[in-house]
Amino acid sequence: MISALNRYNNVTQRIITGTVGIVAIVFAVYSGEWTYFALFFAICGLTQLEFYKLTGLDGMLPLKSVGTFTGLLLFTVSFLVERGTIDASYYLLVFPAMASIFFIKLYKKSDKKPFTNIAFTLCGIIYVAVPFALLNLIAFSGSTYSFQIVLGILSLFWASDTGAYFTGVRFGRRQLFARVSPKKSWEGSIGGAITALVTALLLSYFYTDLPAWEWIIVGAIIVITGTYGDLVESLFKRSIAIKDSGKGLPGHGGFLDRFDGLLLASHFIIIFLKFF
Repeated sequence: MISALNRYNNVTQRIITGTVGIVAIVFAVYSGEWTYFALFFAICGLTQLEFYKLTGLDGMLPLKSVGTFTGLLLFTVSFLVERGTIDASYYLLVFPAMASIFFIKLYKKSDKKPFTNIAFTLCGIIYVAVPFALLNLIAFSGSTYSFQIVLGILSLFWASDTGAYFTGVRFGRRQLFARVSPKKSWEGSIGGAITALVTALLLSYFYTDLPAWEWIIVGAIIVITGTYGDLVESLFKRSIAIKDSGKGLPGHGGFLDRFDGLLLASHFIIIFLKFF
């Protein structure tokens, strides 16, 4: 499928890939908690592997298998704890998995920068796996699984990204953060913000698991932290001199490119939903 899409221009690829991806995600999230889990388990693992692959391009030697296993363990435990299947004490399983990273590097005689590579392995867990684990807390923030909250949040990301992309292409003039991402503009960001907030109002009529004012605040959180998430990922790519994080999603780049906003926004969304 990826090779077939290569004959189309970037906008067409973006539309086709986005449509297929949205249909798959909507189906999985709407179908129930286990299909939601299976989908995001796969996305979490693929995104983390992509992160480790990119650090390898910069000469680093992270422990891809152990780091990804630990990240997926965290994701699984968080899902089962929030679902009520297991006790929160099972979070303790994650710590020996993380400690094993140090043990393994101790025996890697060919590794000239073991602690640097340990740091990148742990970074993959913190930067990628933790936000996806927090998505589980968001999904169960009302004590039971809510497809409305998950789909609503993802819809706000899609609306923000789509609005920013097309507004930026059409009206973009003033650079938002030239040092990190020269193509992003203030006009695009404003267009994305307006699209997201209008979408939040529309969501409140159909998705009643959150009141209208909470949807609007969640939308504002996504606009702000999602933009920073995009910039942080751009900074990461710029530091290793690449354009896209991967080629797995034609027109969108890689999984990091597609979910970069969520990697920062989930931290703030769960705080808002739990404490306000």
